[in-house]
Amino acid sequence: MVSSTAGNSAEFTVEAEAAFGFAHRGYRVPNSLDTRFAIASGTKGLTALAVAGLIRLGILDFNTPARQLLGRDLPLIDDQVTVGQVLAHRSGTDDYFDEEAAGSITDYVLPVPVHQLVGSEDYLRVLDGFPQKFRPDERFSYCNSGYAVLALLAERASRLPFAELLESLVCRPAGMLRTGFVRSDELPADAAIGYLPLPDVDRSNVFHLPVLGSGDGGLYSTSGDLRRFWSALYSGAIVPAELLGELFQPQSEIPDRGLAYGRGFWLRPETGTVILEGYDAGVSFRSWRDPVAQRTVIVLANSSDGAWPMAAAIADFFR
Repeated sequence: MVSSTAGNSAEFTVEAEAAFGFAHRGYRVPNSLDTRFAIASGTKGLTALAVAGLIRLGILDFNTPARQLLGRDLPLIDDQVTVGQVLAHRSGTDDYFDEEAAGSITDYVLPVPVHQLVGSEDYLRVLDGFPQKFRPDERFSYCNSGYAVLALLAERASRLPFAELLESLVCRPAGMLRTGFVRSDELPADAAIGYLPLPDVDRSNVFHLPVLGSGDGGLYSTSGDLRRFWSALYSGAIVPAELLGELFQPQSEIPDRGLAYGRGFWLRPETGTVILEGYDAGVSFRSWRDPVAQRTVIVLANSSDGAWPMAAAIADFFR
C-alpha cells in the first residue's frame, strides 16, 4: 500500500495512492486502500505522543524516574533512568529483542508463549532479567524493551489500559478511527495477514509476535488514518507545538543511518523531515513528512521486506 500527499500542515492533496498484493494469500483477498496493516515500531511515535499527552496533563514529566512507577518490578533497570531517556533510547537498558544481534526475522525470539502477551503487565515476564548495557544517558541504543516499559509506566500513572490511553490521547484527537491494537489470532476482515519471507510458503507471523501489541509495536492502521495522523500532528490537535518540539528535538546523531533520533521519531535535521518506521516478522512500514517540500509519504506492507523497495524508489524520485 503506497500513498503520497502534498500540501500544508492542515490540508493534504493526494498525489498518488495504490494498493498491491494480497491481504490473505490463501483466499486471494486483495489489499485495498482501506486495508488495515500492522505498523510494528511505527507504534513508538504514537506511544511517545501518548506520554507527551500525560506530560501535558501533569501526570508525567520527562524527568520522572521510571523507578517511581516500577516499584520493585524490573529491578535491573537503573534507578536513575528517566522517562525522557527511555523515549530517546538513551536509558542504557538491555533489550528483550535486540535488533542488532545476529539472526533472521523468521526466528522465534520471544521467551514466553506469544498468546500470553495481552496487557502491559504481561510484558514484565519478557522484560525482566536484562541488566543495564551502559549508564543512563551515556549514548543511544535502540531499545524495544524501553517502549514496552513506557506503556507500563503510562498505564500505571494514568490508571488506564494503554490501548485506551492511546485511543483517547492520540487516535481520537487525530481522527484515526480505524487505528488500534487488534489480536493477531482474530484479525478483522479488513486487516492484512503478515507473511514471512520463506521460499514457496505463505506462512503467517502469528507465532512470532505478541498476540496483542504494546508501546513498542503492534498497532494496525490504514493509509487514510496515517494521512490524518500527520495532518493532526502538525496542526496541534494531538499535542501543542511546544511539546511536539520536544519530541522532534534531536537527542542523538546516528551516523550510520544519516539520521538523528528525537523522542519517538527518526529525524533528518537538515530538511526537518520526520520519519516513522517499522520492521518485524511479516511487517514493514515507512512514512515521512517533509515540511520543506510539504510532502507526506506512507508505505505499508504485510511482508517483512515489502515496503523497502517502494519507499526507496519514492525517496529517489523526490530527491
